[in-house]
Amino acid sequence: MKTAEIKRRYLAHFEANGHAVVPSAPLPAISDPNLLFVNAGMVQFVPYFLGQQTPPYPRAVSVQKCIRTPDIDEVGKTSRHGTFFQMNGNFSFGDYFKAGAIPLAWELSTKPVAEGGFGLDPERIWPTVYLDDDEAYDIWRSVGVPVERIVRRGKKDNYWSMGIPGPAGPCSELFYDRGPAYGREGGPEVDEDRYLEFWNLVFMQYEIADVTSKEHFRIVGELPKKNIDTGMGLERIASILQGVDNLYEIDEVRPILDRASELSGKRYGTSSGQVAAESHPDDVRLRVVADHVRTALMLIGDGVTPSNEGRGYVLRRIMRRAIRAMRLLGYQDRALPELLPVARDCMSPSYPELATDFDRISQYAYAEEDAFLSTLRAGTTILDTAISETKQAGKPALSGDKAFQLHDTYGFPIDLTLEIAAEQGLTVDAEGFRRLMADQRSRAKADAKARKTGHTDLSAYRSVLDGGGPVSFTGYTETSREATVRALLSGGAPVAAAVEGDTIELVLDATPFYAEGGGQQPDQGLITVGGGEVEVFDVQQPVPGLVVHRAKVRRGEVRAGETGFAEIDLTRRRAISRSHTATHLVHQTMRNFLGESATQAGSLNAPGRLRFDFNTPTGVAPSVLHDVEQQVNEVLLADLEVHAFITSLEEARRIGAMALFGEKYGDEVRVVEVGDYARELCGGTHVDRSGQLGLVKILSESSIGSGVRRVEALVGMDAFRFLAKEHLLVARLAELYRVPSDQVADRVEQTVTQLRDAEKELEKLRAQLVLGGAAALAAQAKDVRGVAYVGTEAPEGAGGNDVRTLAQEIRGRIDPARPAVVAVAARANGKASLVVAVNGAARSRGLAANDLVKAAFSGRGGGSPDLAQGGGLPAAEAPKLLLTVEQAISEA
Repeated sequence: MKTAEIKRRYLAHFEANGHAVVPSAPLPAISDPNLLFVNAGMVQFVPYFLGQQTPPYPRAVSVQKCIRTPDIDEVGKTSRHGTFFQMNGNFSFGDYFKAGAIPLAWELSTKPVAEGGFGLDPERIWPTVYLDDDEAYDIWRSVGVPVERIVRRGKKDNYWSMGIPGPAGPCSELFYDRGPAYGREGGPEVDEDRYLEFWNLVFMQYEIADVTSKEHFRIVGELPKKNIDTGMGLERIASILQGVDNLYEIDEVRPILDRASELSGKRYGTSSGQVAAESHPDDVRLRVVADHVRTALMLIGDGVTPSNEGRGYVLRRIMRRAIRAMRLLGYQDRALPELLPVARDCMSPSYPELATDFDRISQYAYAEEDAFLSTLRAGTTILDTAISETKQAGKPALSGDKAFQLHDTYGFPIDLTLEIAAEQGLTVDAEGFRRLMADQRSRAKADAKARKTGHTDLSAYRSVLDGGGPVSFTGYTETSREATVRALLSGGAPVAAAVEGDTIELVLDATPFYAEGGGQQPDQGLITVGGGEVEVFDVQQPVPGLVVHRAKVRRGEVRAGETGFAEIDLTRRRAISRSHTATHLVHQTMRNFLGESATQAGSLNAPGRLRFDFNTPTGVAPSVLHDVEQQVNEVLLADLEVHAFITSLEEARRIGAMALFGEKYGDEVRVVEVGDYARELCGGTHVDRSGQLGLVKILSESSIGSGVRRVEALVGMDAFRFLAKEHLLVARLAELYRVPSDQVADRVEQTVTQLRDAEKELEKLRAQLVLGGAAALAAQAKDVRGVAYVGTEAPEGAGGNDVRTLAQEIRGRIDPARPAVVAVAARANGKASLVVAVNGAARSRGLAANDLVKAAFSGRGGGSPDLAQGGGLPAAEAPKLLLTVEQAISEA
């Protein structure tokens, strides 16, 4: 049974039993600060389990895309471990509990294939329950499972949590006996390789805190005993139903593995369980390639792009591990163009958007491989230099800090460092490398712990929401209205009244104020209540449906329950709305010129200005930016109608409305259209017609990360004012140069070129001045215990390159048979620096430039044994640096 069919049957079974089918949330679509990616099927439902939001349905079913990366280094060493997986899940929100969940799971598992089930042999299913869960135990007996196949287990195996503060509870797992060929008799307690877990039913009875491990936490509250979270690993059940040994052989993975095997000429073994990486390195590498290529496809498909931080860094690491594995397998060409299309064909039956969006996905993937191959080339050059220096110093091992620098700064894999060093007859200080890696992990864990706040206490907001329901937002059609003060809060706690000077949070029953969201800044304005006046400076939605006005009482007193009048700052609103509509137009126009890969990655819509971030593998040419700006302003001249309407998500997609990657949408969405030119899902405020924008002026385009660009622009009067200032500036320059305005740029360019040429001439003159005394200085070398020593200060104004050149020039004018050390100090910007050059004869005496520099700077500075430098001391210390080097030579 194909994986896509397994998924279809799962959804159909639970839909027929009253569950709403909920689409998978995008992998990065989470607000939890503890998680980079969705890592379980229940993550998108956490607010329902915690009571933060009212669920729109009593029971739900989904197939959720998930990513787990904590033990990424173990991928491939076991037959069932991967980074990307899919979780079939059914959920109850206060509707049914154990007596409902267990029979539903049993029915789907054992129902014949011809009747829509999975057709598993009921005699081979072993349920497990938590130690004291007699209720679940009795229900399993009632569906017909004999007592000898129901196993009680402890917290380690049968108590579930997210690993962070939140909902948790005892669970019941289903195991399938694969037969004596896979291990020992006796059930899952004896052998979890033969008895393979495929379903986990979690009974969400508690809320926990202080999580230190899977077995150690503190229960802080009870949840309604009608909350169910069940998860069936799609890859696990697929391996059982397809009669294969592990996840690498199921239909969504095996073709990638086969293609990698074909390209590399390496054979894939099908051994199950633990694979010894030492004895089967090619098996492990092929599995890494298959898993990581599929994971990269899914992440880029959901809008993640490679970068050096956060989710982008995880993606980059995954991709580079796959590329590196292919090279270790002997394949030296670009691998992803051969492998990614195979992954697409495997996954698109379940996720058709991977096929329709493959041009964008492949652009990012292939560009990242090209960048990494360049990194490998650069890293190899740096490593070669380090190996040469290590050999010259007569050391048997490359230092751990050099290996760590290559790994951490340049992304150069440690296994490649080990391999190349061994080829040159050197070892690597692996212990030093591991220590530095451990230090880095400790810092990362400390940072993560500092950010692990769990679920922020929103109880006061939830109480207000529960007491009066969602706040009605009327700002699409009105800018002021009468409203009742439903609640006042101060410091997160409700208060009855607030007086002049107090900063408060105020909730109305209905409001025209727009809460910050979707890149649009919040409204500001005034709320008059009785004899009091409140100035609103911020508006937020701490929980969905609750609009909270953050404000300061300017005069009088404000009390909860009173009726007042809310009025937004209309000038600000109109300016923000112009910016938001302009952002839609810039987005659409970028896609017109750059293709559909130019998708929005973020935005800011502020009064009179906008910032638009978008994904694209390469920069935008100035000519294209000019064309984008011109086309946007032509749309303004066309004065197109701007229209917003509510429709289903399915219909919005059908009519081509753009959605943002990584966002999770409900069944109903709001679509904003600018004529037939732009159509986008959006909850923000907009103008009535495109002509109301007046003018859009693009100021700049720049990179803000790998594959992400940023455009900044002005809108309306802000754009007019900017152009007026530009006109005045150009007119002044035209007057100074005495040329027409259209020739100003050429004259400025000529002036800059002349200045640069003059600077180059000055550099040459300075170099000649600096080097002019090299011969005399070499002739005056001082003898220090048989070493010719020259210690001098460079002429004032000498640059760093000049100082290094002078040191090398003096060294070169001393007889190479005579041991020589040259130290040149320099003063610049209030600081002293030092360059030391040592010839071969001095190095044979045990003198090294980097050691002498470190002696002068108390351990700081660096370089090679023949040339090194340091700096950072006060300028007055320059003579002392030269004396310190001389002293170090005399003591050597």
